[in-house]
Order: sequence, then C-alpha cells, then structure tokens
Amino acid sequence: MAETAQQSGTEGTGPRLRKASWRYIGPGIVVAATGVGAGDLVATLIAGSKFGYTLLWAAVIGCLIKISLAEAAGRWHLATGRTLFDGWRSLGRWTTVYFAVYVAIWGFVYGAAAMSSSALPLQALFPGVMDLKWWAVLCGAGGLVFVWFNRYAVFEKVMTILVGVMFVVTVYLAIRVTPHLGEAFAGLAPVLPDGSLIYTLGLIGGVGGTITLAAYGYWVNAKGWTDTSWMKVMRLDNRVAYITTGIFVVAMLFVGAELLHSSGVALAKGDKGLLDLGGVLEDQYGTVTAKLFLIGFFATSITSLIGVWHGVSLMFADFVTHFRKRVATTGEEVAAGSREKSLPFRAYLLWLTFPPMSLLFLDQPFGLVIVYGVIGAFFMPFLALTLVWLLNSSRTPSEWRNGWLSNGVLGAAGVLFLVLCVQQVRELPW
Repeated sequence: MAETAQQSGTEGTGPRLRKASWRYIGPGIVVAATGVGAGDLVATLIAGSKFGYTLLWAAVIGCLIKISLAEAAGRWHLATGRTLFDGWRSLGRWTTVYFAVYVAIWGFVYGAAAMSSSALPLQALFPGVMDLKWWAVLCGAGGLVFVWFNRYAVFEKVMTILVGVMFVVTVYLAIRVTPHLGEAFAGLAPVLPDGSLIYTLGLIGGVGGTITLAAYGYWVNAKGWTDTSWMKVMRLDNRVAYITTGIFVVAMLFVGAELLHSSGVALAKGDKGLLDLGGVLEDQYGTVTAKLFLIGFFATSITSLIGVWHGVSLMFADFVTHFRKRVATTGEEVAAGSREKSLPFRAYLLWLTFPPMSLLFLDQPFGLVIVYGVIGAFFMPFLALTLVWLLNSSRTPSEWRNGWLSNGVLGAAGVLFLVLCVQQVRELPW
C-alpha cells in the first residue's frame, strides 16, 4: 500500500531486499486469524441476511484498509528497527497513559468474551458434558498453557492449521448454499440501501480490526524479520493474509445472503448468532454440515483467543520494558524470543486468563462496560492516525515514509474509525 522510493526502484542505503516468497508467509496469517472473531462473522452474516449481496463492496474495502494498516505497522518495525510502542512513546506521554489503561481494562473484559466465544461451539458439539462456564474456563486455561510453554514458531504453525480449518469450512458453506454469482458481482458496485449505513461502516471497519493489527509488527519481528531486507516479504505475507480474510468474509456474506436473506431468518446478535446458524444449517443440510460448521466456529474463536494471549502479551512486555528502563526496544530483542519467557509477558497472560473468569460467573459491572466500550472504541482511530503521524515524520527513514496512497488510505481509515467510535460510544448503555 505504501508508495516509497523502494517501490520506484531506488534501493536507498539499507540492506538488499529479499525476494518475496510464499515459503516465508506466517505472521500475516496469525494477525488475520486473530483479528477475525466469531462476532465479526455474525456481523457479516447479519449484513448478508438483511441486504443480500448489496454490501459486498464494503467487505472488500474493509480488507484493503486492514492490508494498509497492518503493512504500516510492519513497515514501521522493519524500517526503524524499533517497536510500535516505542514509536507511540515518542509522540508523548499521553500515548503511554492511554495504552496502560486500555490493556488493563480491555484485557480483563476481552478475556471473558474470548473464553465464552470459544466455549459455545464446544458445548454444542458435546451437549450435556459440562456447563458453558466450565467450557470457557477450560478454553482460557488451555490457551494459557499453550502460549506459556511454546514460542512463536510453534504458535504460528498451530495458528496456520486452524486457519486452514476455518478456510475449508467457510468455503465449503459458501459453495453449499449455491451462491448467485451474478448478484454477487453486482454487489461490488458501491450502493447504500436504506438503513444500511451502520452495517456498511461495520463491514468496512469491523472485520479483523482490533489491537492485533498493532501486534503484527511484533509477530514480524518474532518471525526473525528485523530490517528492511524483509520488506517485500512482509508485504506479500500481509496481502496474502488479508486476501484470505476477505475470502472468509465474502463466504459468510454468501451464506447470509443465500441461506438467511431468502428465507427471512434472523440471527441473534453476538456469538450466539452462530449457534442459530448451526441450527439452520442442520435443518437445511443435515447434521454433518452443522457439526462441520461448529468445528469451524471453534477454530475461529480459539485462534482469536490464543492470538490475543500471545500478541498482546508481547506488546505489554514491551510496554513494561519502556516503563522500567526508558530505552528503545529493537526488533532483534523481540526476535530473540526472550520476551515470550519474560515476567511481564507471563503476568499479562495470567491477567487475560484468571481475573476475567470472575466475569463468567457474574454479570459485567455497568461502569466497567462503559469504560471498556469507550476506550475500546478509540483504539482503531488511535492506531490509524498515529501510524500516519509516525510514518510521515523524521522518525521514519525517508525512503520508507508514506506515499500519497498510504496517506490517503490511512487517513480515510482514521476518519472512518472516528465515525465508528462515535457510533459505538452512542450505543453504550448509558
């Protein structure tokens, strides 16, 4: 997405660019799988059920925006040799304060949500075995143990396998419902039906859009990519990942359009909407298809859980290092793997797992819901606009700064996320 001197043939003074190769792909798959959760798939299904294929164009634009955001985060890490949090810290103390509050409250509430989402398909697959809350506890504890005892290389392999499961299931479902391709292609024309604005903004800004986009640069470093020689590789990795995400989204929109829109079936909001879809699939196509869908549902939810357990813990470990030592963290330090065994990394793992379990057995406190909603709504505009700031300043080597296209896409993303932010805050149960 970025127009830089490197793309126009000027190689600058940095390391020689490595040839982009499929065999290197990995961090992009991790960030895409982590960012697409069950709630995102429900939102896509509901959009398809209400408007058919009409909003397909919005899903495509959303994937292009995520490509741009993740590329910008990865480019910062490779071009500067510094982490994204180090860049944020250079913009002023306010970024550190915001991030500290954000990761504390967001992690507490998200931990419970991720565990519940992963538990839902397991309870449906194995009815009567145990209560939903205990399935959720099992998922949280399992994620903790997996991330605690494995470093990035194993984590990436497992995430790739789970993405393969997600891919097979979603594509199978899209083919199974027999999409009308002519109507689908017509949905690429930008049209806004009455009452579709919020759904359109949600499709563009919501699918795959979380703090895990900021974690992409950390996973790039953890892979061993630490300088500009990996820039072409990173860009291929990122594009393949979000094209894969686009296929997930389009497949679920097809299911919503064909299976739900035509029959007028309404899904519940939130993750339970996927259980409703499981029931519809069983009625229409039999038990095998319904069970296969639940396996895909579990793969979607558990990748988000372990992805956050790993990626956001890496970011928190970087935050603590800056807070204690007030020195820049380099990509080489992340690549060394020691952060994954550090006390701050493991402390945040524990924070994501055990305190949120209390929310599984209690109603979420009203005040916590409000604060979580407000600070969470501000994160995506914060990410987009700070990346514009960092990648147009002297903090970034001149040959790797933003070009007009990157600035246009990131700027538009920032405005979009600000609009979504306002809408999310307005919808909170004040």
